[in-house]
Amino acid sequence: MPDQLLQLDRHLFYFINHDLANPFFDWIMPWIRTPKSWIPLYLFIIGFCIWKFKKHAILIIILMALSAGFADFTSASMIKPIFKRMRPCRDPVVSKTDIERVDCGPAYSFPSTHATDHFAMAYFMIFLFYKRWRWILLWATLWAGTISFAQVYVGVHYPIDVTCGAIYGIFVGWLFALLFKKLQPGFVQIGSVPIARS
Repeated sequence: MPDQLLQLDRHLFYFINHDLANPFFDWIMPWIRTPKSWIPLYLFIIGFCIWKFKKHAILIIILMALSAGFADFTSASMIKPIFKRMRPCRDPVVSKTDIERVDCGPAYSFPSTHATDHFAMAYFMIFLFYKRWRWILLWATLWAGTISFAQVYVGVHYPIDVTCGAIYGIFVGWLFALLFKKLQPGFVQIGSVPIARS
């Protein structure tokens, strides 16, 4: 990574990790970045898909889960070992001033698997449902983005880690949305009304 970009990344990390520190963020950000915190949302999405899309729901749910699983595996097991970037909490320089709000974790830092996983799920839904519900672009991006921001705030990732993780996650979400459309050519959206061709 070029030195100028590395320095900018460290400055942005310090700004988020230190300068934005406040009691409310200290309380809520560790909660936001915990996957178990979002179980009610996942259950709502599953129930909503079953209610709204019926016979298409199972494939939607499976592919959304697979998009997260694929993003998680490739990010953590393939990409991270290539770059071997240390987390801020393990970096010899940054760790001296890092405010560590959660356990540092043993894995490498680049890219953020949290960002990759959640952006994969978010953009899988966006690419599938944007024509029907335009608002999903804002809220799904805000959801995944807030989780990614929390990873920087708690001290376990740099801004570049979550940015690149987000970009990769969007790509994975797009791939799985394409796969869904290939597997379900009868699932189309006309205007704002989804229909299934017989």
